[in-house]
Amino acid sequence: MLIRQETSSDYEKLYQLIAEAFASAEHSDGNEQDLAAALRKGRAYIPELSLVAEVDGELAGHILFTKAKVGDQEVLALAPLSVKPKYQKQGIGSALIMEGHRIAGELGYPYSLVLGSELYYPKFGYIPAEQLGIQVPEGFPPANFMAVKLGGNAKPISGAVIYAEEFGI
Repeated sequence: MLIRQETSSDYEKLYQLIAEAFASAEHSDGNEQDLAAALRKGRAYIPELSLVAEVDGELAGHILFTKAKVGDQEVLALAPLSVKPKYQKQGIGSALIMEGHRIAGELGYPYSLVLGSELYYPKFGYIPAEQLGIQVPEGFPPANFMAVKLGGNAKPISGAVIYAEEFGI
């Protein structure tokens, strides 16, 4: 498996990959591929943190982290994480998260936020965000709104979350 930064030549295949990955997801609005495309064009986009996983030259997975704010601190929002169904449960999502966290730490981002499975994301250090002083956005289940500290020197954090406008939150 190769993990690399996405390129413009990946966009069409990624649109399909994301749609396919979320087609049978328990919590999906069916628009994740459109969200990723919109985020890629927005001010919160970080090219170094839009990663793809390739298996034998085929795109197998994708992860996107974009800029968000909690109080006055810039943080990351992880969304979406997508793995083609035929490659799921093979460690591709895990590898994308870990590589994303590594790069984010190198870039100096202190925290990453995610709205996702309370059974999956804790494996990567995510805890309920409210335990860190981050306000749970209205309508988000507290157990599914999580955060992880990316660096040992990250300052304490508290406040409301401001997502990229493309999230519509």
